[in-house]
Amino acid sequence: MSRGIFKSTSVVGAMTLISRITGLARDMVYSQAFGAGALMDAFLVAFKIPNFLRRLFAEGAFSQAFVPVVSEYRVRRSHDEVRELVDGTAGTLAVVLFVVTLIGVIAAPVIILLFAPGFAQTDGKFELAAAMLRWTFPYLFFISLTALLSGVLNSYGKFALPAITQVIMNVVMIVFALFIATRTSNPGVTLAIGVFVSGLLQLLVQIPAVMKLGLFRVPRWRPAAEGVRRIGKLMIPGILGSSMAQVSLLLDTLIASFLMTGSIAWLYFADRLMEFPLGVFSIALATVILPGLSKNHAESAPQQFSNTLDWALRLVIVLASPAAVAMLVFAGPMTATIFGYGAFTERDVLMASYALMAYSWGLLAFSLVKVLAPGYFARQDTRTPVRVALIGLGCNMAINLFVVLPAYFAGFPIPHVLLATATCIGAAINSYLLWRGLKRAGVYSPLDGWPALLWRVLAANAAMAALLFWLGGSLESWTGAPPLVRALRLAGCIGAAAALYFAVLYLTGMRVQHVRSRA
Repeated sequence: MSRGIFKSTSVVGAMTLISRITGLARDMVYSQAFGAGALMDAFLVAFKIPNFLRRLFAEGAFSQAFVPVVSEYRVRRSHDEVRELVDGTAGTLAVVLFVVTLIGVIAAPVIILLFAPGFAQTDGKFELAAAMLRWTFPYLFFISLTALLSGVLNSYGKFALPAITQVIMNVVMIVFALFIATRTSNPGVTLAIGVFVSGLLQLLVQIPAVMKLGLFRVPRWRPAAEGVRRIGKLMIPGILGSSMAQVSLLLDTLIASFLMTGSIAWLYFADRLMEFPLGVFSIALATVILPGLSKNHAESAPQQFSNTLDWALRLVIVLASPAAVAMLVFAGPMTATIFGYGAFTERDVLMASYALMAYSWGLLAFSLVKVLAPGYFARQDTRTPVRVALIGLGCNMAINLFVVLPAYFAGFPIPHVLLATATCIGAAINSYLLWRGLKRAGVYSPLDGWPALLWRVLAANAAMAALLFWLGGSLESWTGAPPLVRALRLAGCIGAAAALYFAVLYLTGMRVQHVRSRA
């Protein structure tokens, strides 16, 4: 099984890497063409709202509820029953999403007022965001149905197409930003139309692949069907539990709408850099292990279940921790190289790099949440992650309300950094409580070798951090260099740091078998 999981993770990781690279290219276009001003603040909020709901319905609660039930049907039921489940779920979800989308389009000004009330204090910013939201909100409808079809494909071992579908959105948005928006009188609304088009195309690409499996005919409204009801019951309490990070980021946006213009954009671009390794590895790994864990649970194989979790946690520690350290030490050069051109000023680079430093250590916490949460969802337990997430969310909001806002009004120069820090603290609490719950319940039992693994990783990270600090130099040496020089220099520094990291791991005795799955 370990070879199959590793191969699947590699496929998803490779496809996701392409998606993240095109996503970075999209964000580079945004930063250069529109900078970090009022237009980008308004667009990012208008896009973040349906994107947040997408992660709740699509990548979050829905996927975590749908995949285990489909996997169980595949193991224990006939092919026709699986097809009926898919048709019933698709039809029911489509009707619900249509109603939600219609409400979102009609009530766009109210929604902007709820999620970014600070926009009302700036002339034109509130109206622009509301106009954009009317075009971006339908993205929720398209992408949630896309997630359903992706869940079916993942359950049948088809990981490549769902993983690369995001590339479609990135390419469409690059085209709209570069060739259409900059030539229109209202570039913000044009960008929003690009979001609408990209969502529709992502859905259309998935349909033929699912039909080829014989699992998609005519979507039907069947909320009373046994499988559909089970998915709904699992999904409702999992909405917060599986997406605490997204809830936190939206709440950050609400607070940031009151801060200086540019704060939302600085947080967004820093978050996008943090999301790069999170998406390439951690989310890919979580996507792959969920069907396997669901199958282990359905077949009553608790030892394989625990061993799969242990393997995933080891990979997170070995591969996510150096990414976090690199973002902390090398935040300035990374931000300057990727975003520091055109309308994105040197001040924007500095402010975004501060946010990235604050987000950096949270990468490990977010990654652990992504891997630990499937340990609950695969057993169709969505209630425990909700309780855990609410505790982390409560801590995050307490810091925002009692530390961030008072610091801003007291004149603290970079309050957006405190927002990022509060989000990471909430994620750290969430990951620890998820780990403790699995261990206490006897679902996860750590295998031998963890102490040795941790000190080796710590030593390798310390050596890598020292090298990056020495290679970094001043921020001005990066922002003043031509783009090609920055790119080559960044690639060389990161390459040298990665080589040193793995060399130290090897010299301290780590071998492949130390992170090999025993599932």
